[in-house]
Amino acid sequence: MRSRRRSACSRSSGFPEARATPVGAHAALGAITEEQFDRTFNVNAKGVLFTVQPAIALLPPGGTVVIIGSTASIQPPAGMGLYGGSKAAVRAFIRSWIQDIKGSGIRMNVLSPGAVDTESLRSALAMAQGVDAVPAAVRKMGEGNPTGRIADPREMGKAAAFLAGDASGFITGVELFADGGMAQV
Repeated sequence: MRSRRRSACSRSSGFPEARATPVGAHAALGAITEEQFDRTFNVNAKGVLFTVQPAIALLPPGGTVVIIGSTASIQPPAGMGLYGGSKAAVRAFIRSWIQDIKGSGIRMNVLSPGAVDTESLRSALAMAQGVDAVPAAVRKMGEGNPTGRIADPREMGKAAAFLAGDASGFITGVELFADGGMAQV
């Protein structure tokens, strides 16, 4: 049944069933184009809105929505204002939407990862610094984290499963930072 609901939401919104690809232009203030703004906000904010909105009607009481945010929602690095702003919009959506759906029994939360050791991260690092520099760049990113490393993608899956599961049954409207403590220091 859940699979059919997800598919119906996906068809009605025009977006794929799962979206975990970070989209955002990286440009400093003064160099941001309207095209970069539109692409970043269309995917990260507008895309979320028009995926969640039809999904709510299909979710039963006890249903959950977990949106992928980013630590950039509160700590965007230089040149990542668009991305951070689009993820801050998602955080604001959730805080408002839980009031809109009050009494429905549906929970909504944001999972905000920090750096995660994914193929897309490694590809971006390779493009920026060269393939040979990637292992050192990943290590350096981890050294700045209180845990001494960046996240494994499976850890994000476990955090999302927690937010979607019964163990978090009284948790709604939160932005859970799964970043090894980075956003807290």
